[in-house]
Amino acid sequence: MSSEINCIALIGKQNNPLYIKNFNTSHPDLKYHYIAHTSIDVIEERVSNGPKSLDAYLGLLYAMEDLAVYGYITNTRVKIIAVVSVTDGIIRDADMKALFRKIHSAYVTNVCNPFYNVDSQKPITSKTFTKAIESIGMSARTLEI
Repeated sequence: MSSEINCIALIGKQNNPLYIKNFNTSHPDLKYHYIAHTSIDVIEERVSNGPKSLDAYLGLLYAMEDLAVYGYITNTRVKIIAVVSVTDGIIRDADMKALFRKIHSAYVTNVCNPFYNVDSQKPITSKTFTKAIESIGMSARTLEI
C-alpha cells in the first residue's frame, strides 16, 4: 500500500502563497490553492490554542475526500503544507517529518540567497528552489506504508 504526494505548498507569515507545486495532473491547481488556504485556518488554530511545542510538525490537519492534508510551521511562521492522496493504509508520521525537513531545508537554502527578499510577499520564482521541490516531490512521490 502506498500514498502519493499530490501537492507541496509554502505559505508566508502573512498567509500569502509563496509557492504551490501540483504533482497531480488530474486535479487543477485551483483545488490545491483552495486546500492550502483552508489549511491556514487549521494551522493558526492549532498554533494559537495548543501548548507551545518545540516540534514544528503539526501532523494531520484534516482529511478531504481522498486527500489528507499535513502541516508544518517554521520558527519564522512560514507554513509548509503537503497534500497526500490516501489509500487503504496509514501514513507514518516519521515519513512526513522527513519530507517536511527536506522541504524546510530547501526553503532555508533559498532564503540564504542574498538576492532573495525574505520580507517580500511575492511568490518564490527561484529555478533552484523549484528543482529542489520537484526533486523532493518526485523522490517522495510514493510514501511506503
